Amino acid sequence: MQSERVLEIFKEITCIPRESGHEGPITDWLCDWASDHSLQFKRDATGNVLIIREAAPGKENVPTIVLQAHQDMVCEKVAGFPFDFRRDPIPYVIKDGWMIAENTTLGADDGIGIAACLGLLEDTAPTGKIECLFTISEETGMDGAEALEPGFFDGKTLINLDSEDEGQLFIGCAGGLNTNIKFKVRRTELPEGFKLLKCTIAGGIGGHSGDDINKGRANAVQLLSRFLYGQLGDGFRLISIDGGGKPNAIARECQAIVAVPKPDTLRNAFTDFATDILEEFHATDPGLTFECTPATSELGALGKNAGEKIITSLFTAPHGVKAMSQDIPGLVQTSTNLASVRTGKSVVEIVTSQRSSSKSERRAMAAKVRANFEVAGAVVKHMYEYPGWNPNVNSHVLKRTVEAYRKLFSTEPEVKAIHAGLECGLFLQKFPGLDMISFGPTLRGVHAPGEKLELASMDKFVALLDEVVRNFE
Repeated sequence: MQSERVLEIFKEITCIPRESGHEGPITDWLCDWASDHSLQFKRDATGNVLIIREAAPGKENVPTIVLQAHQDMVCEKVAGFPFDFRRDPIPYVIKDGWMIAENTTLGADDGIGIAACLGLLEDTAPTGKIECLFTISEETGMDGAEALEPGFFDGKTLINLDSEDEGQLFIGCAGGLNTNIKFKVRRTELPEGFKLLKCTIAGGIGGHSGDDINKGRANAVQLLSRFLYGQLGDGFRLISIDGGGKPNAIARECQAIVAVPKPDTLRNAFTDFATDILEEFHATDPGLTFECTPATSELGALGKNAGEKIITSLFTAPHGVKAMSQDIPGLVQTSTNLASVRTGKSVVEIVTSQRSSSKSERRAMAAKVRANFEVAGAVVKHMYEYPGWNPNVNSHVLKRTVEAYRKLFSTEPEVKAIHAGLECGLFLQKFPGLDMISFGPTLRGVHAPGEKLELASMDKFVALLDEVVRNFE
């Protein structure tokens, strides 16, 4: 299997719409690809696809390997960039050894995993039986993995191709869930003399709410709520607040429309706040921007008490790292992400996500988020919980992969767990006894515009996968 061919396949995948929950085009394409290559395949009612290549002559006794990637991608773009993820090809450039989507997400998470699977399936090197599993909606709730039926695949060894640091072999991950919040609201007329202003914070780095939550990056929803909390009083009314995106992405942008009797006072306060925040996040988010401009809105003002409760609960909502692993130095154990807020005419909706390798800590963190918003009068629901994956240091596929890495690169790989969620926990729950490992090329900025793939690391990733599968026993 050649790295150049894998990259060609991935470039083709960037032209296929595959937003979470709308994977139909990529699902159809995978089935057509299997037919075109005369390979067995099956597709379940959920949209999961399995493509099978039987063992080569003389390799019938080699244990079957399941290679797994997810079909969907996180669809995030720079505010105002004219792009439709359900129609348009991903625009990318090749620059300084990286493949980069400058204004959108690239979808290398996990399009490069799909491409590697297909590159291996069409390669002519003799191997044992290979089953390539492509699940749906991993990014929004692991719906495909959750819906897998017993017997959908036969292999007892699974290689997950959804990791983001070449040279690291993952044998464990965090579990997670989302906590969704709704405030029902009523609108009132503005007091006489009040003027509308729109306060916007943008330009945050954002990133993956698992891999990047420990990097101290700015959360725009959290920051704007912090500013607005300091403005609460008789001379303040909230009209709307909107920011953030996907549950597993750190919020890069947020804007609020507010009504005040003295616009200049709020503008000056926002300017002072911007100065402080730019200093606070000068290293992690140097591109933060702050703007306060006159606004219009078709919505009336929220009631004073309702607006204050929403702003206060957003301000006090937990966000960030809450506990580090007691067993693995440097590994985040528990975190929570204040992901997004959306304002409608009669409802304000907030989405958060919690992760932990400890089920009890994960649920306790979710309960803390629930308590924070319920005391303010919101309706709170927990959704899409998935289990973690406990490490097995005696794994056979781990041993074979470490040996392959040493042989190819004359150095030791890192063996570790990851705070991000992988589908491996659900696979193990549904298929007890699976022996699993996860590895991939180096990706940066996943779940945010500017996502990029390091091409040299992809060469090593492809070589490692090829070596492990070709010589597995």
